Amino acid sequence: MNTVTRNNITQLTTLPFLFPVNCYLVTDGDFLTLIDTALPMSANKILKHIAATGLPLRYIILTHAHGDHIGSLQTIAEAHPDAQIMISNRELQLIKNPATYAFEAQKPIKGSYPKTFPVKVGKKIVEGDMIGSLSVIETPGHTPGSISFFDNRTRAVIVGDLLQTQGGIAVAGDTRPFFPFPTMGTWDLETGIASTEKIMLHDPSILAVGHGKMILNPMPLLEKALARAKKRLN
Repeated sequence: MNTVTRNNITQLTTLPFLFPVNCYLVTDGDFLTLIDTALPMSANKILKHIAATGLPLRYIILTHAHGDHIGSLQTIAEAHPDAQIMISNRELQLIKNPATYAFEAQKPIKGSYPKTFPVKVGKKIVEGDMIGSLSVIETPGHTPGSISFFDNRTRAVIVGDLLQTQGGIAVAGDTRPFFPFPTMGTWDLETGIASTEKIMLHDPSILAVGHGKMILNPMPLLEKALARAKKRLN
């Protein structure tokens, strides 16, 4: 597992050279927030990194519920029973009441959703909720219930699979040939374009994604990715 720290955010990457899957530890004063939980094989190393900080894990928050983002959730939750688990209300609806076609775009749901959510959810979160220093932003596109987290201290944004940087920066649904997998699990490109525009309104200083390296000062690259996605859509 590779680790990279930028300001208060540590990116933990499983299978960095083969199929990079990221989760993030955010240091927030005297506690930690874990964003996503990567693959089942990631659990022990994530737990070691948490223990090494000496800080309690207060929150486990999920950008969406695909298997490569909730893979270690049950193991980590059992190791940290006091950590509150949060996911978006829309994403949880998809698991409890799966539909062939979902929400506004009325397009098929894709990706590896669990048949049942593996743990008890402490809170269903929506746009504008605060989790420590992190603001919740609803950013559907990759999935109908995808959310992002904006760190109000540093203007870093963690977007899950709304965007990728592996294989080249792209909005989910705009296929990058050297890493096409996010597109395979994407619900609706048009919705993802609107969500990317929403993220850009926050003028992020760091872009952190589910697959690929973090990018500093990402706005110029986001503008190019957005233009490319709109061209593909049209």
